[in-house]
Amino acid sequence: MKQKRGSFSGKIGFVLSAAGASVGLGNIWRFPYLCAKYGGGIFLIVYIILALTFGYTMIVAETAIGRSTNKSPVGAFNDLSKKDRIMEIGGWLNAIIPILIVPYYSVIGGWVCKYLFEYIRSDASVIAEDSFFTSFITDAYSPEIWFIVFAILVLAVIYMGVENGIERVSKFMMPILVVLAIIICIYSVTRPGAFSGVKYLFIPNFKNFSIMTIVTAMGQMFYSLSIAMGILITFGSYVKKEVSIEESTKQVEIFDTAIAIMASLMIIPAVFAFSGGDESSLNAGPSLMFITMPKIFASMGFGRLIGILFFALVLFAAVTSAIALTESAVSTFTDEFGWSRKFGTNVMAVIMIILGSLSSLGNGPLANVKIIGMQFLDFFDFLTNSVMMPIAALATCILVTRFMTVEALEKEVEQDNHPFKRKAIFSFMIKFLCPLFVVIILVSAILNVFGIISM
Repeated sequence: MKQKRGSFSGKIGFVLSAAGASVGLGNIWRFPYLCAKYGGGIFLIVYIILALTFGYTMIVAETAIGRSTNKSPVGAFNDLSKKDRIMEIGGWLNAIIPILIVPYYSVIGGWVCKYLFEYIRSDASVIAEDSFFTSFITDAYSPEIWFIVFAILVLAVIYMGVENGIERVSKFMMPILVVLAIIICIYSVTRPGAFSGVKYLFIPNFKNFSIMTIVTAMGQMFYSLSIAMGILITFGSYVKKEVSIEESTKQVEIFDTAIAIMASLMIIPAVFAFSGGDESSLNAGPSLMFITMPKIFASMGFGRLIGILFFALVLFAAVTSAIALTESAVSTFTDEFGWSRKFGTNVMAVIMIILGSLSSLGNGPLANVKIIGMQFLDFFDFLTNSVMMPIAALATCILVTRFMTVEALEKEVEQDNHPFKRKAIFSFMIKFLCPLFVVIILVSAILNVFGIISM
């Protein structure tokens, strides 16, 4: 029996759900440390240019593909390519990516849950201790418990469906996320010495520019805008014809980039204030949020309260993105295998627990088990973000230009007499620059993991 397909109630539901998919750990955890590492202002400018061209093109393309076919990635690729064998692989690649991402993403979400819980019950100075994070992630049981807590939060929303679950949670969480972000930004930038961090973020220093600034910004854009994860094709299939794809895309872009900038404003000025203007403190990398920020909170007045607000904000963002990743997977199961939504969610829960446990225990009991020199979490991140997503994006470009045709996609965007203002940019990007960019990302990432070039 064919399942009745869910849908968003309208434009606001789609925009907030798509923004929720985009605004996640990629914005609040990943973007600030990459921005800090690759030059602040110059990285920000490169990212914004890419988001307005490359990112915009891929969001429009994926959303239009989903809406025109009314299917998730595999069905959409098969419909438009008339079951071309290579394109079928591209469709499955888009479908498999979120299935692989959400388990390790939920592990990091579990870390966020743990930190929020500790700030609620403990003093900020305890969490700021050097050994706190390492002791936690190397423990045999604690990371697994918190990973499961986060996974249950996500799966509960998926069980509720599209409008009653995903849309309702996004409408509730996204405005709260913005308010929390503004509060923490104001607090951070008004600390003594923080203005140096504001200048570092917004005033470009061209001495910090390199080819890796562009490559890293492109890679971050995939992660941040939820491109090539099957999410936007799936969400596009829930979008009604009267909703303007281009206008909605613009709003998602603005929302996503604004949150990334606000996250950087929360973190980079605070690091400058804490370190007395020492730029080397910005090189903490992925540990910036879990090691450096707690030290900063402990040095501030109201540090415990700010810690609670900060990790509540990060948790909201992580949950909305994980919901989108899981929904994309469940949609594929119901479309391709005819499973009920409940059964598809149960299957995804099992996959999350098995693969997530590998990443969760990868710093503890499984620390000695590595794949090409990487622990499970790092390997799944590399495989999906650096290899599979660029290939999936290339497959999407080929699908649009060779099978669907750019003209047919433009007609889909212009449904219900909606204007397509950036049509020329879209056409040029999807035909020429987007394929080039994704090949550059793919080659650079592979060369980097084997130590041929350094990122």
